Parts: sequence; structure tokens; C-alpha cells
Amino acid sequence: MKDAREALVRVDGLKVHFEIREGFLSGLLSKEKKVVRAVDGVTFTIDRGEILSLVGESGSGKTTVGKAILQLVQPTEGAVVFEGAPVSQDREGLKAFRQNAQMVFQDPYQALNPRHYIIDIVAEPLDVAGLVKTSEEREQRVREALEQAGLTPADDYFYRYPYELSGGQRQRVVIAGALILGPRFIVADEPVSMLDASIRTGILKLMIHLRDTKGIAYLFITHDLSLAWLISDRIAIMYLGRVMEIGTADEIIKAGLHPYTQALMAIMPVPGQTREGERPVLEGETPNAAVEITGCKFSSRCPRATERCRQEQPELMEVAPGHSVACFPVQEEHRSSTEHIAGNE
Repeated sequence: MKDAREALVRVDGLKVHFEIREGFLSGLLSKEKKVVRAVDGVTFTIDRGEILSLVGESGSGKTTVGKAILQLVQPTEGAVVFEGAPVSQDREGLKAFRQNAQMVFQDPYQALNPRHYIIDIVAEPLDVAGLVKTSEEREQRVREALEQAGLTPADDYFYRYPYELSGGQRQRVVIAGALILGPRFIVADEPVSMLDASIRTGILKLMIHLRDTKGIAYLFITHDLSLAWLISDRIAIMYLGRVMEIGTADEIIKAGLHPYTQALMAIMPVPGQTREGERPVLEGETPNAAVEITGCKFSSRCPRATERCRQEQPELMEVAPGHSVACFPVQEEHRSSTEHIAGNE
């Protein structure tokens, strides 16, 4: 669902570095502070009503990107633009932004206060923002949010505790809490990874329904490429804090160009099919994100790495409309192909 107007969310050169705490003596002797480059220069846009999936293995920085966009983690560098304006850092600016941008966390039980009734958990954003004046209005807003999240009749859930609900019901409560302020953008951090397969379908259908009926845009964070394909308009492949490839869901699944994307594709289960021939298996250890890496972070595991890859860090380059890849061999092949076509013309 592309929108020709300005993107709803624009992330430009986002970096999040965490300083490593050292011992007293090491701190005195060390000339430079060591940092973990959790996010190391991420750029993308999300249109109104679009679902962009951020896919990568554990430790790639996916969740940190989502938190940095919502200012739950302070970015080291870069800009986050929402509806054409930079996200303000002052109290009132953040308050206004967070009424339009919410987060659904991975673990629904950890996200809910076990000592509070469901009505109080869902109503908390309203209470914090001071958006309701009467208890009747508060109850009605909670009722609407719970029903939008698929918990009906909503009144049956008002005075229940989180431990009295199933995992799927708890996640719907979390979604209701995100919906109650009427956001236009939601960061969904592995929202179904802790749920049974049968329950996942209902949550995913709910998210798509909310996108279609309310125009909500999502940054859908997941390690499951097949799941991203099912729900996304576009997919961004992330590795050690950087986006390796970004394009439409079909382009990434059917014609992924980056070796890391192809390796992720190779381990995707295909129902009723047996893979034949050799599969691209990644060898070697994942580099330490705390260490300064001169070249491409993926080069130590990449079967196509060249000497240039070990010396330089490739930037994303568009190889087709809306399809960009950060890989020198792929970019060189694209450049050669383009020159060949131009020569024949």
C-alpha cells in the first residue's frame, strides 16, 4: 500500500551506540571508549498504511531500531521524521508524538502489570495523557479499544487480571492498550513469537484488519522471514545494525540479491517440498558489534566476499525501483548489466 504523499515515518542515518563499562584501571588506560554499535546507520521510510518488516537474526539491532524511532532509546545520531516534522525531544513534543506512535512488545505477560485490572492497564495511556474527564468516558474508550482488539464482550474482561487470560488474549490486551490513543503508527516487536501457531493467525489477521480499516502503519519486527512475507508490503533485511537489502515482500522472497538474504531464504521451510542441491550455509562466527570493523560486517561470513568487502562498508544502492542492496558484488553486477543494456541501445 504505497502512498504518493510524504512518508509517514522517515528514518535517516539512525545510529544507536551503547558505551561498554570497563573496570577502573582499564578505563584509565584506554584511550578511546568502547561502544556497541547496536544500530549503525539505518535509513528507510514507512508510508501511511504500510507494513514494513524488519528481519534479521537475534542481536541484529531490530528492536533497538524500533525503540529509537519511538524515543524509548536515545539515538546517538540520525533523524526520525514523523508526518514531515522531526520528532521533538521536549516533553510536550514527545507527548504529542506518542499519542500517534505506539509499541506492541514481544512478551505480553511482561508488558502487563499483573496487579492491575485489564480496564486500568488499557486505560493507563488515557490517564497519563489526561484525555478523559469522567469514569464513564474512560470505560467507553476502554470498551472500544478491547473490542477493536477482538476481545468481546469487552465488559467481561474489565475486572480480570492478566494471569486469568490466555497468551493470545493477553497480546490482544497489549494491542488494545496501543490502540486506545488512536495511533497512526505502531512498532510491533515480535508480537506473535511467543504464541501458539493457531493463535498467531488471529493476531496477524487483526493487525491487517486494523491497517485496512484505520490506515495504521507498522514496523513489524521479526526473525521469521516467512512470517514477514505473509504480512508485509516491504521487507528490510538487517544484519549487525545495518540494513543489507530492502524491497517489496515478493522481490525479497523471490529475487533476494544479498548473500545474507539468500542464506535466510535457504533455511525457510517450504511445506510439501524437499530442497535439492547445496544450500548457502553461513560459516564463521558473527562479528562482535563492539569492535571497530573497517569493511563490510558480513564479509567474514559471506561466500561472495571480495578484498574490497573486507576494506570498505557498502552503502545501500538501488538496483531496481524500490529495491536496494548493500553489497559490492551485487552492485557491480547491476552496474555491468546496466552498461551492457545501454551499449546495445
